[in-house]
Amino acid sequence: MHVVIAGGTGFIGRALSPSLLADGHEVTILSRSEDRSRVAAGARIAVWNGRDVGPWAKTLERADALVNLAGASLAGDGAIPARWNAAYKAKIRDSRLSAGAALMAAMKTLDMPPAVLVQASGVGVYGSWDGDDAPQCVESCPPGDDFLARLAVDWEASTEDAGQLGIRRVVIRTGVVLAAHGGALPRMAMPVRMGFGGPLGHGRQMLSWIHLDDEVRAIRFLIEEYTGGGAFNLAAPSPVSNADFGRILAKSLGRPFWLPAPAFAMRLLLGEAAALVLTGQQAEPAELLRAGFRFNYPELPEALAAIYPRAS
Repeated sequence: MHVVIAGGTGFIGRALSPSLLADGHEVTILSRSEDRSRVAAGARIAVWNGRDVGPWAKTLERADALVNLAGASLAGDGAIPARWNAAYKAKIRDSRLSAGAALMAAMKTLDMPPAVLVQASGVGVYGSWDGDDAPQCVESCPPGDDFLARLAVDWEASTEDAGQLGIRRVVIRTGVVLAAHGGALPRMAMPVRMGFGGPLGHGRQMLSWIHLDDEVRAIRFLIEEYTGGGAFNLAAPSPVSNADFGRILAKSLGRPFWLPAPAFAMRLLLGEAAALVLTGQQAEPAELLRAGFRFNYPELPEALAAIYPRAS
C-alpha cells in the first residue's frame, strides 16, 4: 500500500509514518523542505509549498491513500501557546485551506487519483463550551459558530469535491492528542511537574482526548478496514473536565494539584487563544465505534499510565 501524507512532518504525521513503514507500506511525505531530520527512515519526500500544483502531484497517481494533515499548529510551537492575533489566525486558516485546494487541483489532473482521502479536522467543529453543560456531540451534530468551528467547517470543505472524482473520503475530527513528546500534553504537564498544577479557570470545561497510539490506529483502520466514508470523531469515549484531567495527570506524575489559574489571567496571557484551554467539547466517537474500532486506551488513567509508566 502506498500512502501519501500531507503535513507528514507534524506531530500526528511523524507517528503515522513509522507505523505504516513498519508494516511494509510505502510512504511519501509532502513537505516544504527536503530536510530528512523530521521524516521517518524509509519514507520518501516530495517537495511542495502547500499552495501550488507542481511535480509533487505525480506522487498521488495510483496512491492507495492520501492523508491530509497539513496546517499550522493552533497553539504555535513554543512552550506557551501563540496568541491569536489577526496575522496568526490568517496563517492558521490559509495553511489549511490552501493545502486542501492544492490537493484537489492536483487530483483533478490525474488519471487514477488516490483511492481514499483522509481529511483532518477537529472536534472544535461543534463549537466551544465553557462548562460541563457542553452537549454530547456525535458526528451528526451541527457545527458551532466561533473561530475554531468555522475553521473546521472550511477545512473540511476544502476537499469535499473528492467524491466527484470517485475517491472515498473520510473526515477525522480529532480531539486533544496525548503523547509524552509533542502535541498539547507536554505544555499541560509542565506546571504540574513544577508543582504548580491546578484547574484552568473554573475547571468545568470539557476535554475530548485521544492517545496518540489510538489516533494512528484509527486513521489506519479507516484506510485499511473501513470501506465507507463520512465524518468520524477521533476522541476516546470518556471525555473529562479540565479539573479532572489535571487531577489524573498530577496523580500519574506523582505531583500535587492545588493552584488554580484564573480565567482572567489566562486571557491576559493568551488573548483569544485562551479558548483552547478555557472552553471545550464533549465529542463522542459514535461512528468509529459503530464501524468496529476498539480503543486501546478508552479511559484517561490508563492512557496517562502508558505515557508516564515510571511515574505511575
